[in-house]
Amino acid sequence: MNKFSIDCISSTVVAMTASSESTNANTNRTISVGIVGASGYTGTELLRLCAGHPNLEVVVATGESMAAERVRDLYPNLAAVYGDLRYKPYDVDDFVGLDAVFLGLPHGTSQPIVKELYGRVGVVVDLGADFRLKDASLYPKWYGAEHACPELIDEFAYGLPELFRKDIIGSKGIAVPGCYPTAGSLPLAPFVRQGLVETHGIIVDAASGVSGAGRGPKANTQFCAVDEDFAAYAILSHRHTPEMDQVLDATVLFTPHLAPMNRGILATCYARPTADLDSAAALQVMVDFYEDEPFIVIDESSPSTKATLGSNAVHMTAKVDERTGHLVAIAAIDNLTKGASGGAVQCANIALGLPETTGLSTIGLLP
Repeated sequence: MNKFSIDCISSTVVAMTASSESTNANTNRTISVGIVGASGYTGTELLRLCAGHPNLEVVVATGESMAAERVRDLYPNLAAVYGDLRYKPYDVDDFVGLDAVFLGLPHGTSQPIVKELYGRVGVVVDLGADFRLKDASLYPKWYGAEHACPELIDEFAYGLPELFRKDIIGSKGIAVPGCYPTAGSLPLAPFVRQGLVETHGIIVDAASGVSGAGRGPKANTQFCAVDEDFAAYAILSHRHTPEMDQVLDATVLFTPHLAPMNRGILATCYARPTADLDSAAALQVMVDFYEDEPFIVIDESSPSTKATLGSNAVHMTAKVDERTGHLVAIAAIDNLTKGASGGAVQCANIALGLPETTGLSTIGLLP
């Protein structure tokens, strides 16, 4: 495997080859898939990605509020591939025996369904937060309720392949990360894991598109509220904070912002180096750490959310400010793709023994 040197980073560096023991299975087989919560934005993105996946076949899609409605009527972009597929109410009997079930549900609602499905389907891939935190005692503080099935938490691998791939291989339960922890953790992990930055007082400032708030109508996400506005929210109390602490094994000060765009997250992260580090060396640390990762794109220039639109790519850079001594690590993702449904498909590919990149693209949409 070729190593990149800092001299070759004059344009985008993409690690295009990734191997894993999960890629040895028959890649021609059809994998039966169910989606619970398919009428929301993450569920719809799952439908889109599954339609372009050579192995995944959606056989049932639920949407309680849209039951009996055609998918194509709610999302015309899917009309060509889903024909007359209709949303159904959830019924466990529709899912038992499937190869994979994706849960695109609001936080707190996956737990009873997981209790019904775990061990009765090939793999449960939860896009919500119900099985992300390994410490069950954190759920009352950050999510407002005791966990209903804490005995299953340890059965779920944390679904960020770039950092936890070995845990995902062959797993029967996967907790897909939040979109903010994906964007905030990946640019910092190379430095934290190698002891190159202090682990207390890390700062993550991140801005998300409105789709991160879900499809349901909310006063603060209506067009007139969001257009021409930019605001921080959930200051010091956002639910993704303990998730970042867990992933990085660090203490993170996280401030999310709502940006007037449909999709995308830009995370700007700050940490204090523990030794001498300049911008060239910092970028090299990032390149070396992710050199085998198929969805990581590293460049000297600042990442752009628009460049990741519709892709499973993570665009990153790193610099060190000589004046203050701070490391600045930045990442851009599509919050609905790599930050949710694309990450879920990536994890399902690994768990089911398919090539990890199957059905996923590194190419964004421009203009």
